[in-house]
Amino acid sequence: MKNVLVVDDSQIMRNIVKNSFAALDIPCRFLEATNGKDALNQLEENKIDLVLLDWNMPKLSGIEFLKRVRDDERYTQLPVIMVTSEAAKYNVVEALQAGATDYIIKPVNEQKFREKISKIKL
Repeated sequence: MKNVLVVDDSQIMRNIVKNSFAALDIPCRFLEATNGKDALNQLEENKIDLVLLDWNMPKLSGIEFLKRVRDDERYTQLPVIMVTSEAAKYNVVEALQAGATDYIIKPVNEQKFREKISKIKL
């Protein structure tokens, strides 16, 4: 079973993302983190197969988490999809340049979510 880490400071958004993912019928176990710092701890403690990551969070933002993850050779191949309300083109470019696998803009569109997740080999 695959482990999917959902990182967002909003419990409501974590639930929305988990429900969107669950609708894909991919067997998985969800782990959660409320900020990038907690997400780094989850990576150290668990084998994570996919990260669904918000941008704006306290303690450590999603983009800072992403940069730290990509600087660690253990996680260079870990799929990380930004799921965020940051819709400006420069944000998308920054995330992709920092190593994001893909980018989903909130509110989550079910069809787009399905398309982006289906590209990931889980």
